[in-house]
Order: sequence, then C-alpha cells, then structure tokens
Amino acid sequence: MAKLAEILGKVVGSDSLLPPDPLMLGGLPVPEVIVYPNTEAELAAVMACAHQHRWRVLPCGSGSKLAWGGVGSEVDLMVSTARLNQVIDHAVGDMTLTAEAGVKLADLAPQLAQHNQLLAVDPAYPDRATLGGIVATADTGALRQRYGGLRDLLIGISFVRYDGQLAKAGGRVVKNVAGYDLMKLMTGSYGTLGVISQLTFRLHPTQETSKTVVIVGEAQALAALISPLRQSSLTPVSLDVLSPALAAQLDLGEGFTLLARFQSITPGVDEQVDALLAMVGANLTAQVLEGMTDQHLWDGVGRGLYHSSAAQDQAQTQAILAKVGVPPAQALATIEHLPLGSWARLHISSGVGTIRLPAATVEAVQTLRSRCEAAGGYLTLLEAPLALKQSMEVWGYSGNALGVMKAIKAEFDPYNGLSPGRFVGGI
Repeated sequence: MAKLAEILGKVVGSDSLLPPDPLMLGGLPVPEVIVYPNTEAELAAVMACAHQHRWRVLPCGSGSKLAWGGVGSEVDLMVSTARLNQVIDHAVGDMTLTAEAGVKLADLAPQLAQHNQLLAVDPAYPDRATLGGIVATADTGALRQRYGGLRDLLIGISFVRYDGQLAKAGGRVVKNVAGYDLMKLMTGSYGTLGVISQLTFRLHPTQETSKTVVIVGEAQALAALISPLRQSSLTPVSLDVLSPALAAQLDLGEGFTLLARFQSITPGVDEQVDALLAMVGANLTAQVLEGMTDQHLWDGVGRGLYHSSAAQDQAQTQAILAKVGVPPAQALATIEHLPLGSWARLHISSGVGTIRLPAATVEAVQTLRSRCEAAGGYLTLLEAPLALKQSMEVWGYSGNALGVMKAIKAEFDPYNGLSPGRFVGGI
C-alpha cells in the first residue's frame, strides 16, 4: 500500500499522513495510514481520491468511539477530522453555533460558558469527544431529559460524500439531497453515509443554580416514587436511575438510586427540590448535592460507565458496554434484573441508557437482550471483546426498515466504501 500513501501525500501533504494506533481499532486489521485533512476542501479531495481508487475508508474524529458498533470490514485508510477544529460562527444573540466536526466538546464548553451558554449534550469520553463523533454516534447523554436528543439540537450539517461531493442541509444554507432529512439521517449513522465536516447547533442558556437530589432504596420503593414523579409538574434537566453497583462505586449508598437534577434560578430550584423531597417515602433515603459536589457526581457517573477510554482495555477483559432502550416504565425493572455487579444508568424519560457488565458471555448478553426485547426495547453492543462481537449480532435490530436503510446506503455510497460493515445489517 505504499502507493496509497504516495498518492495521498500529493493530495494533502506528507505531514497529514500518520500511522494509526493499532489499539484504536480493537484488534481489527490496521490500515497503513490515517489522514488528517486540514480543511473541508482537503477532506473532499481525499474522499474523491478514495472514490477514484475504490479505497475503503473509516472516518473518525479523535477515535474515542471507534470500538462502538459493528466489527466492520478491513479498510484501506482512516480519515480523521481532528484538524477540522475551528468554530466558524457563534451567534450569541441567536444562540446558535457553527463549528467544524473536529472541535472537541471539552474545548468548546469553556468558550460558550463565557457567554452563559452551553451545548446541551453529555456524551461518553467528554474530554476527547468531537462534535462530529458525538453526532455520528447519536451520543446525547443525560441532558436529553430536558433538552431532547441530538436530532432536536442539530439545525445544520455539512458532510463529504464518498465521491468527494459536499452536501449541506439546514443552517444558513439549505441544500438538501434527494428529499432526505440529512440532519436526522446523519445522526447515528456511524460514518456510513458520509464524513461530517461542519455542524450547526441550537444552544441553551446556562442556569444560575444546579442541585441534584439523590434518592436511594429498594427497587419497589423507588418504583412507587418514580411513577408519580414522571406525572408531576417537576422539570428536572436529568432524571436517571442507577444500579446498586454503580451507586456504591460513587459512594451514594446501598440500593437502587435515583438522580434528579434541577437547574434554574435559585428560588425555582429550591422549590422543585423541596417538592421532590416531600414525595420521598419513609423507606427511602435522600440527600441534596449542590455546587462542585453536584458536578462531581455527574462527572463520576460518566467516568464509571466509560472508564475504559479506548478499545484496548476491552480487548483485555470480558467486560462489555451496551446501549439499551426500553419503555420508560420498564427502566428500573431492567436494571433490577441485571447480573450482580453490573454498572448501569438509564434515563427515566426515554428508557435509554448504558449498561456495563463486569463479565459477559454470548449467552449472558443474549439473555439480557431477550429481556429488553420482551419489554419492547433493544440492546446494542458498544464495546466488547472482539471475539464476542464476532460471535453475535452486535446491533440486535429486529425492525422492518433494514431494506430502506440498505437502499439509502446504496444511494449515498454505492460502492460500500465508507465504514463498511459497521452499521445495522452489515451496512
């Protein structure tokens, strides 16, 4: 493949070509180079070159979530958007932001905070996650309780197709393709339809005060609280239930745990916190965290679930990370039936969440998947040992839209050159 590097060097320069870290790919065959375009035009040129030579391409940002999704097929090169890291426009008055895909959320958040604004996402690996990777994996996090998912926050997108053509939708320029809603289509597409280059988001104001009510107890007692809480007028920004093992790791107590986070002006937060505390029964314990302890708690939840920052640790253990979705009313019951020692967090409003099993076999994963499916939900493997992923269906998709998804893939990438095999049904 020396010829590949030689050809690409003429497109972007040799300083934009580096050898990939084998650990990023979790045991999969490693391509010769990872390409770092410096501009959107260079990205388009790289993809046009790949299209011309029918090279298979794995797009990425920082690589923090390359272990997620299907095993995928061998690729000829990786293309990283890490150097596409500029904020294009921050319209403070309109509360919108346009930025390149390689901008890291950790770098962006302090800039927005200077204007008392935030991008309301809480993704995995927040110190490394790029905007493009967050959208490509639909990784919203706990803030979806108040602000919705990424499809609600994303108002514009630009991406480069496999043939090197630039496609745009929403934002300041409306140029859709073949009638598709590109923003919804690209969200969660895992790099199979195009390489995201630029994004426009709706922002939200930061709030004056933040407090979290931590409620611990037996599952039955917690369920008796969750039902009326969901039907109440209270408006937490995050409302999550944790497994006993994760709660113990965070020193929150022994038992199933509910986290209800409120953010607003101080009187409003105090009123809602008091209202929730009044609902807590005698067989539950409650405490209120605020200030840095409030923030440290939510940071700790993420670190607990996503403590393995790359595929390499997963390759050495039998632990797995899975995304699950069940009807909201079944969220607590799903956690209740997990194997002992499992770390889990589910969002009460959506029933979507993350589970880390300490040791998992194919049979254990299938049992958990069957339980989710029986409740009307799903289980998708995110991170797992390569052998386990190769021995079972990663996505667990049982719907009737696979034909439509394959048709869309054929429309955007007829040569199957982008992230081959990484998505549902081997797409």
